[in-house]
Amino acid sequence: MAFSPCKGLTRKSVKVLVVGNGGREHALVWKLLQSEQIEQVVCVPGNGGTANMENCRNFPLAVDDFEGISKLAQEHGVTLVVVGPEVPLAKGITNYLMQQGLMVFGPTKAAAQIEASKAWAKALMLEAGIPTARAAVFTEAGAAKSYVKAQGTPIVVKADGLAAGKGVTVAETVAAAQAAIDAIFQGQFGSAGKFVVIEEYLTGQEVSVLALSDGLTIRPLLPAQDHKRIGEGDTGENTGGMGAYAPTPIATPALMERIQKEVLEKAIAALTAKGIDYRGVLYAGLMITPEGDFKVLEFNCRFGDPETQVILPLLATPLEELLLACVQQRLGQMPPIAWKSGVAATVVAASGGYPGEYEQGKVITGIEQAVAQGATVFHAGTKFNQQQLVTNGGRVLNVTGVGENFHSSIAQAYAGIQCINFEGMYYRRDIGHRV
Repeated sequence: MAFSPCKGLTRKSVKVLVVGNGGREHALVWKLLQSEQIEQVVCVPGNGGTANMENCRNFPLAVDDFEGISKLAQEHGVTLVVVGPEVPLAKGITNYLMQQGLMVFGPTKAAAQIEASKAWAKALMLEAGIPTARAAVFTEAGAAKSYVKAQGTPIVVKADGLAAGKGVTVAETVAAAQAAIDAIFQGQFGSAGKFVVIEEYLTGQEVSVLALSDGLTIRPLLPAQDHKRIGEGDTGENTGGMGAYAPTPIATPALMERIQKEVLEKAIAALTAKGIDYRGVLYAGLMITPEGDFKVLEFNCRFGDPETQVILPLLATPLEELLLACVQQRLGQMPPIAWKSGVAATVVAASGGYPGEYEQGKVITGIEQAVAQGATVFHAGTKFNQQQLVTNGGRVLNVTGVGENFHSSIAQAYAGIQCINFEGMYYRRDIGHRV
């Protein structure tokens, strides 16, 4: 894999193109623009939050319009392209843009299989000796249902491919598991449902460990905890994430050392053995057992959402320096990643009905008041319609608080979200309940 060398960075010399339109991408833009080296950020397509940021411009291209993105990057003299969502990565955006001579932060199509196929990732983990849940893969419903009957419940049913964080069912009964199997094979998640992965049910707390890799070196960011379920007390359907906090105390320094050696380094070595040069974020979703051990639930090939919205506010090292070091394969030469003290927490404001059907175009008010309370508001599903900010997705806003401890950061996030309003707005009132 050939990468062009980057010329020496000078003050306001770097232009970055960020692909995506969610809260994760708004947080990336927000962090990049804090650097003295960043001249401009271009967003494709961006959202209502990035639309009003100084030195940032939105362009209404689709995230899989590779040719359009390449032309835009070249027209604007972009130094680096940063890909947020998993879908364009799985489709090969990195390969395409690199062939056009652009530097891209994000794994190649072959590397993105680690998220694009749960069955492929499971096989990789087994080959590498990475601790993971026991699982079986099925191509038709009958065999999958028979397996569930034999194994018993609770059990976890997953669509193999990309399903925006919603393709996982934790089934408490055989009937619920079989219904989930039928939904996947009948096309509820489109092409993600060609295969079904059925895993043993693990108990404990989930932790997200996002790590930066240049294909040789891998360095973890602060460990975070996400709240996947729609309902308070971690009940109801899975979502893309309803809130998060970092750093999570359950991932102790001793545990992080083990995760580094037993998960992250083993994964990069296994990918390298397959001829895959992994440059980007490798995100391990882990279950920490009550005994303090762990197993990997899944890998993702990009920054987490909403984990990014609590990790980046605590990052002290300039973000673009880390991203460029990954692309140029010199992460091992960088000093240790520097972090600010304190804790960050974010609460997601979602459209009524999410993760099912929901309406869009609802007018949003109160963001200025939330900011006045000290919160940082990252836009996710928003856009401007006739100069009014309106909802444009299931997860609409991420309201983030930063404080000296969990109590102050969570309180700040909730003080902010209570200022915001749109018709049908829903948010969980127990983010951070585990701490």
